[in-house]
Amino acid sequence: MRDRKPDELIKDGLIELGLTPSTEQINAFITYLFELKRWNKAYNLTGLKTDEDIIIKHFLDSLLYLKAMPEGKISVADIGSGAGFPGIPIKIIRPETEMYLIEPSRKKSAFLRHIIKELQLKKIEVIEKRIEETKGIQELPLSVDVAVTRALFSIKEFIKKASHIVKQGGILILNKGPKVNEEIKALKGIRYDHIVFP
Repeated sequence: MRDRKPDELIKDGLIELGLTPSTEQINAFITYLFELKRWNKAYNLTGLKTDEDIIIKHFLDSLLYLKAMPEGKISVADIGSGAGFPGIPIKIIRPETEMYLIEPSRKKSAFLRHIIKELQLKKIEVIEKRIEETKGIQELPLSVDVAVTRALFSIKEFIKKASHIVKQGGILILNKGPKVNEEIKALKGIRYDHIVFP
């Protein structure tokens, strides 16, 4: 993937993920890249500086969540959305998804509202609160089908913080590193509302 133009990097990366991107979707990612870098100078939205790093570690990594998400029209909450990861890349590829970006930082929320407007995304809302401050159906029109995060929660913390906004039978998705097995063992026998680990 080295030494390629951003649009080629994005297109090739999406194809490698098994996606068939439209020109509009590739252009949306290019706009996202440009605006993220522009805002980053003042607001420090990401530590990543190069086009390649942003495309691979933010855009494409965000789309790995699609592999665990149900098909069709679903509602998703991106918890601790930051500069929009993974929620906005998911929304670009799955525009039918109803998306809620939950982000307490005023600066990051301002960027999220800006990029939503720039990309003319529909059925997407920024909730400028910590997840603990949301009240489920009082904040969201309905509880969501899926909650995702790239934030640095343990599995236990994520379940505790997010389970109240997920429908019965819904899904929580997060990416984990080498300690994942330890964290899963720590869940044995724990109950959170409608979630049980036997």
